[in-house]
Amino acid sequence: MDAFSQLDFLLRIILAFALSGIIGFERERVDKPAGLRTHILVGVGSCLFTILSFTAFPGSDPARVASYVVAGIGFIGAGTILQTRERVLGITTAASLWVAAAIGMAAGVGYYVLAVIVTALSYLTLRLRPLEERIRVSERIS
Repeated sequence: MDAFSQLDFLLRIILAFALSGIIGFERERVDKPAGLRTHILVGVGSCLFTILSFTAFPGSDPARVASYVVAGIGFIGAGTILQTRERVLGITTAASLWVAAAIGMAAGVGYYVLAVIVTALSYLTLRLRPLEERIRVSERIS
């Protein structure tokens, strides 16, 4: 493997680090159990697994690794979900881990623009909580 390929892979991993860190920062900011470090590790790990699935195993099916990443992150995300008698907690954090994995995978295959756009949309989605609260209040008043 030439130095150019290794530099390209390093840039993909750094992009996954930065983008998944944005999602993790938002989760950390609102004091969720899976925060900055967890999201970064999920994004970077997914990115590396994706790169390896395309380069380290010639002749193999990269979709197999992708499917296991998705399933594995689902398992990790399930660990962040808590059910109480009144409600379910942590499902948004579980979903954000799943998205961080997808962002890492997109960066891993070189879909940079897609990874950036999904990060922006995910961050904006996570910031919708005040709007949700206003809707709940207005529903109670009506």
